[in-house]
Amino acid sequence: MWRDAHCLLRLSVTTSGQSGLVPVEDDSPVGLAAAEPLPAPAEPSSAGSSGGSSGGENESVGTVVVAGLANLAIAVAKLVAGLFSGSASMLSEAAHSLADTVTEVFLFVALRRGQKPADERHPFGYGKESFVWAFIAALFTFIGGAGFSIYHGVTTILAGDHSGDFLWSYLVLAISFVAEGTSFLRAKRQVAGESRRWGITPSRFLRLTPDTTVKAVYFEDSAALIGLILAALGILGVQLTGDEVWDGVASVLIGLLLLVVAFILARSNVSLLVGRAVPRAMHNNIAQDLQSIPVVTAVPTLLTMQLGPGDILVAAKVDFDDDVSGGQIEEASDEAERRLRTRYPQIRYVFLDPTRGRAGRNHENGGLDI
Repeated sequence: MWRDAHCLLRLSVTTSGQSGLVPVEDDSPVGLAAAEPLPAPAEPSSAGSSGGSSGGENESVGTVVVAGLANLAIAVAKLVAGLFSGSASMLSEAAHSLADTVTEVFLFVALRRGQKPADERHPFGYGKESFVWAFIAALFTFIGGAGFSIYHGVTTILAGDHSGDFLWSYLVLAISFVAEGTSFLRAKRQVAGESRRWGITPSRFLRLTPDTTVKAVYFEDSAALIGLILAALGILGVQLTGDEVWDGVASVLIGLLLLVVAFILARSNVSLLVGRAVPRAMHNNIAQDLQSIPVVTAVPTLLTMQLGPGDILVAAKVDFDDDVSGGQIEEASDEAERRLRTRYPQIRYVFLDPTRGRAGRNHENGGLDI
């Protein structure tokens, strides 16, 4: 009976009791309006949802804004101190903070652009655009921050540029550490809260989260704090030994640190742009919810994709009981969407394709295994 593996059809029962396609009434929604998800309960279940709520989005915006303002003030202070002292590591830190400031601007644009509603040109929304801007931010960190730091460090090692007054550098580094620490604590607090909601460790959350903005702020602030320590050690080395090579080495190490951060963030964004699946635990929970529908015999294929930081697409081939009517299949499809959105409100689209299968032959242990 209704086993078309190539077409997604809504079937119902006609007045004669035979299955058939029901004509769309004049007031029935079509197109994008008909694709709107069924409502989920207002309170997400504790089974693990995050990232799809407006509260999470607002928190990410706040985290990015705080980080951006802190980095801008720090960049100016470091630049002044670097010009006065002539320290290569201090100038590298100024470039680092400037790169971070521009990065936060890109991340802010990513959050705003990714929230645009779907239209006929982009029926699945603009969520992936946030990954594009986050990827550009990672490239800027690579070019603007790491490139300048390594170049200036190598130049200092070869030319031995003299460092001037150390007091300015130490003072600015201390103030910068407090400002960067404040921004990092906010990002860390958000990561801790989200990881508790998922029921996983913060490190695992950072690997799995599609919210690349908070991930970028967390890694960049961590790198900034480490970079400040490296700069201080480089200046101290020059002060104690009189050898400018320590300042140059510190600058090169700061650049290499930025390279690592840029690589991690770029790789994460590329994976999401290509069309990354949901984590394996979520995949299995989705499969179990579909299998628990009374008229479902098996779920031989389950595919998922992260459409944006807070939107997920679910597509599955589902084997329904051969004895059920078209109307029961429709009801089961609506029930499946409600169950999935109850557990994971960030699931926006659910497509079920009736297809032949065998009982017990289910697609399990798919998705992202990290």
